[in-house]
This record gives sequence, structure tokens and C-alpha cells, in this order.
Amino acid sequence: MAQTLALKGSKKLLNAWAFYDWANSVYSLVISSAIFPLFYGLLFRTAGIEQVTIFGGEIARAPLISYVTSLAFVFIAIVTPLISGVADYLGNKKVFLKFFCYLGAASCIGLYWFSLEHIYFGLVCYFFGLVGFWVSFAINNSYLPDIAYPEQQDGISAKGFSLGYIGSVILLVFNLFMVMEPDFFGITDSGDEVAEIKAMKYSFISVGIWWILFSQYTFKHLPKGYKRQGERHHIILNGFKELKLVWHQLGQNRKLKRYLGAFFTYSMAVQTIMLIATYFGEEEIVWGSDDERTMGLIVSILLIQIVAILGATVTAWASKSFGNIRTLVVINVIWGVLCVYAYFLQTPMDFYIAAGFVGIVMGGIQALSRSTYSKFLPETTDTTSFFSFYDVAEKIGIIIGTFMYGIISQLTGSMRNSTIFLGLFFLIGICLLLRVNKVKTSS
Repeated sequence: MAQTLALKGSKKLLNAWAFYDWANSVYSLVISSAIFPLFYGLLFRTAGIEQVTIFGGEIARAPLISYVTSLAFVFIAIVTPLISGVADYLGNKKVFLKFFCYLGAASCIGLYWFSLEHIYFGLVCYFFGLVGFWVSFAINNSYLPDIAYPEQQDGISAKGFSLGYIGSVILLVFNLFMVMEPDFFGITDSGDEVAEIKAMKYSFISVGIWWILFSQYTFKHLPKGYKRQGERHHIILNGFKELKLVWHQLGQNRKLKRYLGAFFTYSMAVQTIMLIATYFGEEEIVWGSDDERTMGLIVSILLIQIVAILGATVTAWASKSFGNIRTLVVINVIWGVLCVYAYFLQTPMDFYIAAGFVGIVMGGIQALSRSTYSKFLPETTDTTSFFSFYDVAEKIGIIIGTFMYGIISQLTGSMRNSTIFLGLFFLIGICLLLRVNKVKTSS
């Protein structure tokens, strides 16, 4: 018996789309922001080293993970339009959503075997975890205009991020309890591996299982995708042709083009900060003992996630009252001030204050950026190509941001100098945002 799909704008379809954030956000919190940075730093400190030999050269741990992240996003920026081209012509983007979901989840489970002795395998799992998360996230984003009407998009986008924060906090609290009290779970020291590290490895497995399990609700209700009409030639490379066509269409929609320029600039800084914030706190803040460092970073991460739920909701309200662009300008101002403040952070309390403000603006800027772009799109069923362009722009920004962050950190010997560099991008982003509404369009 054929499944009856929910109609566009229906509560069931909107909730199913938003629920993917619940499923995959555990990766961005537990792996990217919380447990893995703690695990990564603890591995080096336990071994009593700060550098590792890789590809014949010595490199410090912070630049290493930054460079691997940059390389992953180069791959993501290339793969995303390829997937877009195939999905548009075959009308089966849900297949690709599933594939990259499972790739990311399997890579999380693979992190269980991450070690300095098997550094290449561990970095490959870290690499494909990023790929699985971001490509599946991009595909899910492309569904937004398909499942929601313009007046619904701000609200459901914010709801998705809020669900993501709630779900990821639930799993994070469980994992952190396991890390802090491994004896309660029967996890003990074995050989050279302490119980705390073993508990962190089990948390990576839990992320993969959670991601696979809860994504099934989304897969059940989302449509397969919209099949492109006409002859199908050069399907593999068509995604890049579609990006070129989107670029030409931007010339006819100056508001959208100006917004994308602003988004590219400030998103470069936002995503870089989100990817390296915990590494910064782990290395630059004076925590005292290792236990105080672990607990302090845990408190900071939880604070960010809890405040972010409120931040995403408040931002959605502000966008209705003051408009999307004005709200984004204010959020960028706050981000810029935080970058300057980060340069002077020394004590745990300094870091907690910064974490609280980051939480306020983190979810808000992501949700509002996504829905603002969706609102500015011209009338089209080719949403995958337009969101592919959006995501490629975001990924190129991350490549530049993380690579420059790593270079500045490596050359100056301090991650602090990179924060000022990132703050400049928010300043430029503000200037570009102020130009968006100065253009009248028919879109």
C-alpha cells in the first residue's frame, strides 16, 4: 500500500523536517563542540606531547585539527553541487540525505578507535563525520521551501534549531555523566587507557546510534524529491552548471546577491568559531587541574546550548517585529564584540560569560540566515540548486576561516590572535547587510 505524503505546510511534514535537527545535532554538539575536543586534548596531554608527526612533518594539535577541518570542507564544497545535480535530475534527494546521514553516523562510531597510534584512521573518521553531517544538513535545508510556505519558514527554521539543541543536550548530559562517573557504568581503567577516555569513546558510538535512530521519522515523511523535467545530459557535472545558472540569476535579483555576499562573510566567522571554540577554551583558559578543565568546558558547553534554545526563539520573534536584516545586523554586532572580548579571556568566569552570549546569538544567526535566504529566493521548484549554492558559499567561507585560523595560530603560537581576525569579518558583514534593503526587487 502506497504511503500518503503529508501536504506542504502541514504540521506533520513541518515537524518531520524539523526533527532531523533533533537527529543530527548530536554530532555538532557531542563530536564537534564537546566530547571530541576534550578527548582530543586529553589524548595529547596523557601522552605528554603537543605535536605529532604526520605526513613526514611535526605539527601541533590545534593547527592539525584545523587543517583537517579545512580539507573536509573543501571536499564538502565539491560534493554538495555534484549531489545537487544528480538529485535535481533524478528527483531522489532523500536517497542522498539517507546516505550521508549513515556515512556521518558510521564515522562517529569509527571514532571509537581514534588514537595517536592510529592517527590516520582517526582523522579519516573525523573527516567523514564532518562530510556526513554537513552534506546531509545541506540536503535537508534544501527541503525548506518545499515543505513550508514563506510565512512559516522563520518559525519552523527556529523550531528545527531548538529541537536540535534540546535533543543534543539530552544526549550530552548522559554522555557527560558517563565521562564524569565511569564507575557507575562499569567503565574502568584498562592497560594504558583510563576510564575517562573509554567513556568518551562510548559517547561517540552513542552519537552514531542516536543519529541513525531518530532520522527515521524524517525519512518516513519527507517527499522523495522533485524530478527535473527535460533531457538529462551530464548529470554528474550538472550541479556545477546549476551553480553557474544560479549565479547568473543572482544578477537579476540584487537583493539576494547582496544578502549572499553578507552571509558568506559573517558565516565564515560564525562557523569557524563554532568549530574551534572548545579547542580555544581547552588550550587558552587557565583552568587549574585537568578535572577543573573538563568540568569547566562541560559547564560552558551546556550553558551555550541551553541559552541557544532561548536565543533562536527570541531571534524569530525579533525578525517578525523588526525585520530579518535589522535583526541580523544586531546579531553580527554582538558577535563582533565577542571576538574582541575573546582575545582578553583568561579565567573560567571570563569564558562562562562569553559562552552565555555565544549561546544567545549562535542559534539565532543560523536559523535566521537560513530562513532569510529562503524568503529571498525567486519562485522556483529548483530549490536544491539554490540551497546548494548557499551551502557551497558557506563551506568556502569555512575553508577560508578555519585555514586562516590555523595559519595565524601556528605562526603566532596563540589562538587568541585569530579571534581579532574573525571579528573583522563580522564588521564587514554588518556593512554588507546594511546594503541589502537598499535595493528594490520584484522578488
